Amino acid sequence: MELEFYRRNSLFHFIDIDRNNLIESPTDSPNINTDHDVCDDEDLQFGPSLSSSPHTTTMLTLMPPPSPESPWTLSPHQTPSPSLLYHCIASLYRREGSISSIAVSKQQGVVFTGSESTRVRVWRQPDHIEYGCLNATSGEVRAIATHGNMLFTSHKDHKIRMWNFTVTDHNFKSKKVSSLPKTSSLPLLSRFINTKQQHKECISCLAYYKTDGLLYTGSHDRTVKAWRLITNHCVDSFVAHEDNVNAMVVNQDDGCVFTCSSDGSVKLWRRVFRENSHTLTMTLKCQFPNSNYPVNAIALNTSSNSCFLYSGSADGTISFWEKEKLTHRFNHGGFLQGHHFSVLCLVAIEKLIFSGSEDTTIRVWRREEGGCFHECLAVLEGHRGPVRCLAACLEIEKVVKGFLVSPEEGMGLNCYMDQHWDAM
Repeated sequence: MELEFYRRNSLFHFIDIDRNNLIESPTDSPNINTDHDVCDDEDLQFGPSLSSSPHTTTMLTLMPPPSPESPWTLSPHQTPSPSLLYHCIASLYRREGSISSIAVSKQQGVVFTGSESTRVRVWRQPDHIEYGCLNATSGEVRAIATHGNMLFTSHKDHKIRMWNFTVTDHNFKSKKVSSLPKTSSLPLLSRFINTKQQHKECISCLAYYKTDGLLYTGSHDRTVKAWRLITNHCVDSFVAHEDNVNAMVVNQDDGCVFTCSSDGSVKLWRRVFRENSHTLTMTLKCQFPNSNYPVNAIALNTSSNSCFLYSGSADGTISFWEKEKLTHRFNHGGFLQGHHFSVLCLVAIEKLIFSGSEDTTIRVWRREEGGCFHECLAVLEGHRGPVRCLAACLEIEKVVKGFLVSPEEGMGLNCYMDQHWDAM
């Protein structure tokens, strides 16, 4: 398969050129999206310059004319602001079906992407070159998680595969360690174990708690399972929601598990002391009256003096809760509004929150230090379909690099860099 790789021109070159005089991308290439995939200066975008008031959220109201290149015609329009510059540094493409999952390993400098294929692709940073792939016997990799040199992937056969990988200057090596549930050498015993421990429907999300070596899996069968990696056994399984479990996150500080579902709720679970079972501690719901929109994504933002939980809903809003220091309860703090369709994915890094939406855009939000006010710094455009999965990492001080994905017929991966989003 042929890999298409495009780099954008210099960001600063854009400042001195009239936007109307930019050269348009060529339209005769069959494998190139001429408006978005080719990265030139014309595609450079600016984040909105918004006025702020304490403890409120922001919403853009300006709208562009409908675009014939995309069925999603309500993509928000940005007001140029020279203080917030960003640009797409690469656009990667493979014809292996829609991308459904993505994860970045900052320590190893690689990005993993899963799709309908049985292969998990590996991309090297910072040159954005394909580094290799991991081959499995089952496809539809809907969830990926990494920790150190370990990789966890979920597949169509309702199993989780664990991999060890090593990265050198010129080589990527991987080895499958095990599958969950673990297959026994005795066929009858293996069938009994799989029936008892395996999810009944697709596994939609993964989360790893490093302190106790527990891997959590959420599924459309409405259950959450906890797997102890030392023994490769399921140590707890419980019905978490009344509908599909869409996403989950683990607080690495105290081991609390947060889950969200199509039933419109976000739930907090704690493991019983010295036991493997989990108990429901709190149920968080949107504060809009008579609202029960599916919750598609959650993200947790923790620091030494604060803890915020974010959830993205099908109505296009992002709700957030702040944890009280004394009672440890989560109080609803407000909403972030701006997306025009469902919020499908969320990532939180320090004071920054990234949200991907069905409206084909990614929004970058920044939380005010010591408060609940959030400002929309930028709206990233370039995808031609819903942004279903998103990963980001803090590369160096004051520079955030995000790896943003939309599921099109082929596999598209856009990489963005900004030099002015202060996350410190």
